[in-house]
Amino acid sequence: MAKKKNSKEITDEVNKEEIPAAEEAVDPQEAGTAEGTEEVPEAEVKPVDNPKAVIGAVLFSVGNSVEYKKLATVLGRDVEETKKLVYQLKDDYDNDPDCGFTIIELEDSVQMCSKASMYEYLIKIAKVPKSYSLTDSMLETLSIIAYKQPVTKLEIEKIRGVSCDHAVNKLMEYGLITELGRLQAPGRPLLFGTTEEFLRSFNVTSLDDLPTASPDRIEEFKKEAAEEVSVKLGI
Repeated sequence: MAKKKNSKEITDEVNKEEIPAAEEAVDPQEAGTAEGTEEVPEAEVKPVDNPKAVIGAVLFSVGNSVEYKKLATVLGRDVEETKKLVYQLKDDYDNDPDCGFTIIELEDSVQMCSKASMYEYLIKIAKVPKSYSLTDSMLETLSIIAYKQPVTKLEIEKIRGVSCDHAVNKLMEYGLITELGRLQAPGRPLLFGTTEEFLRSFNVTSLDDLPTASPDRIEEFKKEAAEEVSVKLGI
């Protein structure tokens, strides 16, 4: 009867066996050029034959903004070519007096909407959009958020010199600002930034289009905030 091997003897035998070296990782992009293999072409997305019609149908059906990169995927084209097609379609709409639509850009997205000249006819059928007014303190708070975002309430209050709770809450209610997350700091305060509705409301395509904020304007904010405190306290 064969003698039963102990664990040490088994380990010694395993160590004596030739263990093949791990295969070196191969870059997938280089795999096709290796000897004995053929390069496999990537699957191509066939460009649509009527891109402007597709753009119009997508934007009309979605209603809200659509990212350029998603639109490019649908068209089977790159983002730059997609942008050119969108601009062409916008020109077609804007130059056609019998067309009531136009296209607006919002950062890296695009949206179809009715022309401003159609408003007086739309409100006769559709519900009149809810209007809101922005006080000076709300406008100042919104300006600070637009230029400093992402920004916390504490940072806003340091600039204005007064509490901004009411202004921030109203701007949130109007959909002009939104929470962008929390700052990785003690207390993890909320961070605020502007929304697409902000761009729409102020007819701005991108935050890069905002006028350059000057230090003098910041000082005006502080002065106006101090006057606001004086009025509230009856000083």
